[in-house]
Amino acid sequence: MYTVQTEACFDSAHFLKDYDGKCANIHGHRWKVRVEATAGQLVSEGSTRGMVLDFSEVKSVLRKETDRLDHALIIEKGSLRETTLEALQEEGFRIIVFPFRPTSENLAKHFYDYLKQEGCPVRRVRVYETPGNIAGYEE
Repeated sequence: MYTVQTEACFDSAHFLKDYDGKCANIHGHRWKVRVEATAGQLVSEGSTRGMVLDFSEVKSVLRKETDRLDHALIIEKGSLRETTLEALQEEGFRIIVFPFRPTSENLAKHFYDYLKQEGCPVRRVRVYETPGNIAGYEE
């Protein structure tokens, strides 16, 4: 099995509602998303001959989503009072609402599903919340 990896980063804030610890407060991270794609055989023809895939293609798809999340507050639906959410949005803050708690684990699954949906032969996704705290998802 051949594998290739690429990564992209984004900066965003989050908090974990009902968490018993410091992460219950809004805080930010420099998130890094590392994607591993696989193929049983390398491309045999054309400009990508001898490759699993063109890095620029998967990186472009990955960056589309990391750019969307960059410099935003990412929250779980229902984790803020509606009036608080509306007030922040009226102030012009970018807020992205997910149907899940924005943990590293859930973000790894989110990126995995997104890349699969976009046709990338993704095998594994790792999300680095900090350089030493890493969560992953693979099927």
